[in-house]
Amino acid sequence: MIDVINLQKNFGGLQVLKGVNTTINKGDIVVVIGPSGSGKSTFLRCLNCMEDPDGGQIIFRGVDIADMKVDINVHRRHMGMVFQHFNLFNNKTVIQNIMLAPVHVGCQDLRKAKRSNTINSIRNKFVGEKKRRELIPITTTPAQIKAEAKAQAIELLKRIGLEDKADVYPSTLSGGQKQRVAIVRALAMNPDVILFDEPTSALDPEMVGEVLDLMKDLAGEGMTMVIVTHEMGFAREVANRILFMDEGVILESATPEEFFSNPKHDRTKEFLSKAL
Repeated sequence: MIDVINLQKNFGGLQVLKGVNTTINKGDIVVVIGPSGSGKSTFLRCLNCMEDPDGGQIIFRGVDIADMKVDINVHRRHMGMVFQHFNLFNNKTVIQNIMLAPVHVGCQDLRKAKRSNTINSIRNKFVGEKKRRELIPITTTPAQIKAEAKAQAIELLKRIGLEDKADVYPSTLSGGQKQRVAIVRALAMNPDVILFDEPTSALDPEMVGEVLDLMKDLAGEGMTMVIVTHEMGFAREVANRILFMDEGVILESATPEEFFSNPKHDRTKEFLSKAL
């Protein structure tokens, strides 16, 4: 699903990513671990071009999304993102947060289709029958798009047991509730892959479990996920591959069994001796 080829990223004179190479296949649960400052979060943010790479390629669904000529917003629709600090809109209710992207994208596509049909209808009047362009069938309205997004949002809230919080604002939620809402907000776009940037590091210890349980459910359903985390137990239980990063490169890529029981690199052994 994603091929990362010689990915590089600089901040000023500091090279943070120094030629990262990896492949993420459909259904993979890839956990990225490593010491602070190793480039983990930068790597994740480069995957959906929230940070523009300075070199290399990111091939997503057959397109190099690191190419500046590519409309990245089209491809971001298929790549969800869950942040360390939730990034919910505090001036919108829970259900409005979940509905926001599906409604925006749905209405945007509808406007584009109507605009295209208007242009082609005018054009078709001045060309022969063989050169006429087919119009795009329009079978929905903005009201229907909003109604469908709301119905989906309610179902997602039921899934995480927060349907009674639909009309409250994020400030009234616990950290664990906010993060679960952030995860189903990403799910509302039906993404091909979800990127998690340390999703539990801002939570109190008693709230970590409810977020990890939801992520385990997604893993069980076959959702492709790339997760930056310090939760070693979660990595061992859920990941099918672990990437160990240090100083801007992937030093080791292995299954959890291999990684934890028989690490190959001395730096990996040193890290695990302190982390476990």
